[in-house]
Amino acid sequence: MAGFTIDTQRMLADLDTLRSIGAVKTGVVRPAYSEADRLARIWLAKRMEEAGLEVSVDAVGNVFGLPPGDEKCILVGSHSDTQPEGGWLDGAYGVIVGLEIARACLEQGGPAVACVSFQDEEGRFSTLTGSRYWAGLMSLEEVDECSDDTGLRVGQARLEREGLPAARDVPPSRFSAFMEIHIEQGPVLDTAGERIGVVENIVGIRTEKMRFLGEQNHAGTTPMHLRRDAFQGLNRFVSTVNERLAGVATAATVWTVGQVDLHPNANSIVPGRVDFTIQWRDADDARLDRMQEIIHAAARETVSALGLEWQRCGCDLIAPTQANAALVEALAKAAERLAPGLWRRMPSGALHDAANVSNVLPMAMLFVPSKGGISHNFLEDTDRADLALGAEALAASIASLG
Repeated sequence: MAGFTIDTQRMLADLDTLRSIGAVKTGVVRPAYSEADRLARIWLAKRMEEAGLEVSVDAVGNVFGLPPGDEKCILVGSHSDTQPEGGWLDGAYGVIVGLEIARACLEQGGPAVACVSFQDEEGRFSTLTGSRYWAGLMSLEEVDECSDDTGLRVGQARLEREGLPAARDVPPSRFSAFMEIHIEQGPVLDTAGERIGVVENIVGIRTEKMRFLGEQNHAGTTPMHLRRDAFQGLNRFVSTVNERLAGVATAATVWTVGQVDLHPNANSIVPGRVDFTIQWRDADDARLDRMQEIIHAAARETVSALGLEWQRCGCDLIAPTQANAALVEALAKAAERLAPGLWRRMPSGALHDAANVSNVLPMAMLFVPSKGGISHNFLEDTDRADLALGAEALAASIASLG
């Protein structure tokens, strides 16, 4: 065991500094490839260099801080970009904890640890763009074609590198494992009064785009029994899905109709079309399949009953990801030692860079509580004592592996 002690006050001070870059009210606005994001990456690179780490920033903007030499090392990190209206901890916490652990290990002769901030985790351009590229799941050419809502492509945005070193890729073969610490972004730990969550898996996510087609008509002259109302179809579909999915769901299973476009969306017109998304998440592939069967059956029954047409317009699938058993056990032992009786094993209901990295490295994750379960919001917050404890637990697990 290669022991070392992190400086949690130094870690929190760095986290406060990163918070100031792009600060708005109590949150942060630092979308990928924005000016605030570029300044944050320059600051991160400088802090890594000051810690004695060798900095590499790859073609898409992933920032690595590497210990000197060629020894294989554990990679610790997350992301530093934010949602359009983001909290100060989402991603940034994991990056700064990674920096602190890597720095403390260098100072005290601990195990070899590197840190990373992956680019565009929040999906301004694509889903977990930086870690997908780094894990070999997307080529640079594919990344470059991704665009944001304004039409800006990554191929244009990534070229602005003033203040950053020339692009240099870091191969996954440099590392032995990946560990990511994150705020929970949900209410489980906070509600239970617990302080650490050891993540056993990251849920699979399936998202379908669908359309119900009816008949657009006059809202004043079309009798109710003759209407082919697309919105009433959606209403019936959602009610059916909610009732039936509840019968197969676990406490961690979720589903959401999250994006709706009603046409023509006028107060005196019976809507003739509704486009919508339905997304469902669970850690078990078989349950995800069963949920899909239920969703499709509900759609077929809905259009049959109301005289509508159902169209499937696309489906995105992200498979569940299992954390590495040995790493999970190391985290569990550290959690029990530092927070006895105040931790749990749990799934991650949110997607994280660790899911992509698991394709090339053993990975594990650790959660700390989110006050009120709030995230992706300027009100996102975690007690500083919990931030420090989570960092200490991750450091202790790494020491036990070293």
